[in-house]
Amino acid sequence: MASSKSATKLTVYRGFDWPGRYTWSPFVTKLETRLRFASLPYVAAPGSTRSAPKGKIPYIDVPGEEQMGDSTFIIRRLVEKDMVPDLNAGLSKLEHAQDLAWRALMEDKLYFYGVRERWQDNYVTMRSTVMSAIPYPLQLVIGLLAYKKTTASLNGQGTGLLTHDQMMELQEEGWEALNAQLAQARQQSNAASRPDEPFWILGGQQPTEADATLMGFIVAGLSCTAAPAGGKVIRSHSALVDYSSRIHNRYFSDYEKWSDELPKSG
Repeated sequence: MASSKSATKLTVYRGFDWPGRYTWSPFVTKLETRLRFASLPYVAAPGSTRSAPKGKIPYIDVPGEEQMGDSTFIIRRLVEKDMVPDLNAGLSKLEHAQDLAWRALMEDKLYFYGVRERWQDNYVTMRSTVMSAIPYPLQLVIGLLAYKKTTASLNGQGTGLLTHDQMMELQEEGWEALNAQLAQARQQSNAASRPDEPFWILGGQQPTEADATLMGFIVAGLSCTAAPAGGKVIRSHSALVDYSSRIHNRYFSDYEKWSDELPKSG
């Protein structure tokens, strides 16, 4: 899917210089999934938060426009430009509300539990991986600044004030709900009898915006060695693993798949 021959010359800056691999960012894979659903070729590049328009990964280059950040607004802009279809155009008001609620669960709840595990419980693994291009002595300084900023953000949001057990209880609750929805959707779409066919969170024949988000969050959880507890929770739910494996096989066959082995804490 990622191609330097794209007529659009769309470039996705992923933060990690990992050709042919998923990154640890759920929002990067969310955006890549959205582009691949539309069969829109793109070039993957590392980029950096210093160059990003909002100081965050991912961001993109669109021909004839300034760089854009924030995966949600990137997708909306690409829809406006008719570069990707509006996946939610045919949804009823109720279905749209459901799609929005699932995305909110992931982006406003599960995201922060993952950030806490990465930057607090497994700080050394996180720092040494995301800052691998930075000389080691400088890693310590920048890493400490990132740790303090992240801790303050988590405390302000509330996740940082939870005990580890409370955080894991809420994380399990969220993934359990997603797994139950996917198990129902798989049955509803008859995908259980077609093991190679992707199925979608709302049970329809086509993906919605929530599917791109969910793929991003599952893959980040399964791939990130700095979040082994979260990865273990995801792996314990068969519908989550089945769902993401089918999408990987259909849309990301050029990417190295995550390991089925549970990562060890750093």
